[in-house]
Amino acid sequence: MFLHITDARYVGNYKIEVTFNDGRRGIADLSPVLTKGIFQRLKDETLFSKVAVDRELDTITWPGGLDLAPEYIYFLAFKGDQALQKRFKDWGYA
Repeated sequence: MFLHITDARYVGNYKIEVTFNDGRRGIADLSPVLTKGIFQRLKDETLFSKVAVDRELDTITWPGGLDLAPEYIYFLAFKGDQALQKRFKDWGYA
């Protein structure tokens, strides 16, 4: 199954509540991403809060064409879930 983000909303402090097509909903803290390359622009909280779901890409995006892989967002939202650790390792995130 390919992961898709079906809903997202900014909840504050660089955290986004996300819902995936597998029915899981969680909070992804994206603050670690803001130290890398072009994503440093998102330190501007006004810009960061403009997060939206792109229905073609099935992931979250921001103005200016910034986006992140849904698998990475899934990892950030559920990295503490022991049942998902093998999947995260297979993806290269653990």
